Amino acid sequence: MKRVAIYPGSFDPITLGHLDLIQRASLLFDEIIVAVAKDTPKDTLFTADERMQMLQKATQGMKGVSIEVFEGLVIEFARKRNAKVLIRGLRMISDFEYELQMALTNRRLAEEIEMVFLMPSEGHQFLSSTLIKEAARLGADMSSFVPKGVAEKLNGKRKKK
Repeated sequence: MKRVAIYPGSFDPITLGHLDLIQRASLLFDEIIVAVAKDTPKDTLFTADERMQMLQKATQGMKGVSIEVFEGLVIEFARKRNAKVLIRGLRMISDFEYELQMALTNRRLAEEIEMVFLMPSEGHQFLSSTLIKEAARLGADMSSFVPKGVAEKLNGKRKKK
């Protein structure tokens, strides 16, 4: 039986930390569906289609990785894709409380779907899309924090404002 996992998020923008988790997850599962949330309470800089395109470019050549945009509950998306696992990243202890609440809620809604928490490598633990957007807005070079091409897209958004 094929082991399918969903890695959901806003990915606004994708960071090297996200890529690190995708690579780690690809060692554990046969198929990873990186699920870009169209509906998010976060104020996004990039559209869902832009985020999907950046992810597609960054994961090009990764075996068993696909990118999709989804709407609604991630557990419903997982059910439609026959995924039994949701992957979540834990960078710091501060992530744990929120992720635990989400895991317990999802377990109540869909007990057949497990949450798997992965930690990025040490060099990526501090990365946050929110911090990257803020630093880019203030003119910082983000090329060492995001995949190739994403820094230019961040700079382009800054210039438009």
